[in-house]
Amino acid sequence: MKISPEILNLVPYRPGKPISETQREYGLKTVYKLASNENPLGCSPKALEAVRGALEQQNLYPDPSHYELLQTISKLWGFPVKQIAVGNGSDELIDLLTRIFCEPKEGVLTSVAAFNAYEVSAGANRAAIRKVPLKEGFRFDLKGIADYYFAHPEENIRLIFVSNPNNPTGTYATKLEIEDFLARVGNRDDLMIVFDEAYNEFVRATDYASAQNYMGTYNNLIVLRTFSKIYGLAGFRIGAMIAPEAVVEVFNRVRKPFNVNDLAQVAAVAALQDNSFLERSQQICWKGLDYFYGKLTEMGLPYVQSQGNFVMFDTLRDASKVHESLLRRGIILRPILNYGFKTQMRISVGLDHENEAAMTALSEVLKEIPVSSLG
Repeated sequence: MKISPEILNLVPYRPGKPISETQREYGLKTVYKLASNENPLGCSPKALEAVRGALEQQNLYPDPSHYELLQTISKLWGFPVKQIAVGNGSDELIDLLTRIFCEPKEGVLTSVAAFNAYEVSAGANRAAIRKVPLKEGFRFDLKGIADYYFAHPEENIRLIFVSNPNNPTGTYATKLEIEDFLARVGNRDDLMIVFDEAYNEFVRATDYASAQNYMGTYNNLIVLRTFSKIYGLAGFRIGAMIAPEAVVEVFNRVRKPFNVNDLAQVAAVAALQDNSFLERSQQICWKGLDYFYGKLTEMGLPYVQSQGNFVMFDTLRDASKVHESLLRRGIILRPILNYGFKTQMRISVGLDHENEAAMTALSEVLKEIPVSSLG
């Protein structure tokens, strides 16, 4: 059996450990999962109501044109329908964009410690992934990315992915950094720039700007959004893309006709119009972040201020050992060894009692595991 080296070299994605598996493995009744950046409130009550009302029509294929959802997004986000597309999560959007714009061996450029779907999609589509190091503070180096692009014309880089805010670091590129970056690489006919803004709605930084503000200025700019985080629809798998009309037209040729199922479309339409749920989700996130900052400071653990619904912090110990000890206490956090961070972990904001349980367990674990020289 012959398999291409690009496929064989792929490292499978390792999701956060499920609650049911942890319960079985450790004999636990109560387990709190704060590992996957999910919305602790669940999903919008309006979305649940809409889904229940649509259950009896599931013998029918979903609307392949996504008509109602696109109309709703267009109205609320302020872009023409012809500039909007939806997919089976942002993952599908990322994968198909890589397939559309990259020939085999051409380049996809991003940052170290960026969302690993960029690397997986590049490899799966026989493209070459290139990564620029983070700068101080675990931040994307947009200047460094632009410098790399112009310094390596032989790599035929066709796509640049910018995760803003970034997962797992929680850091972001400022408005000024984005403007300087786009001034250098924008409006090129041989390059597409994709800003992945999955955590856009959680941002509190006053010097942040969504790349969608520059869509009218640069014709090679794409913005991705997800319904998995603020809208709490992770299980439905739905993401959205704002892009030039020509990109959307080609995307719709490549995607499968029924790529977004009916219940996902129904849920997303309702969730988009539930402003009170969105505001509650923001408030619980920000309250949780501030709680984590205070507790991590008390424990003497360095952390990165986050613009997402999670915090990356340094355990100052072997993160795999901390992870294992927390699992035995019924707490699932996320070690991020796959990003090259040996002592750091990521914790998602949960409900108050979940956050408190996690911090109590972490405090206990720190007393058992000595400070490590890893890092």
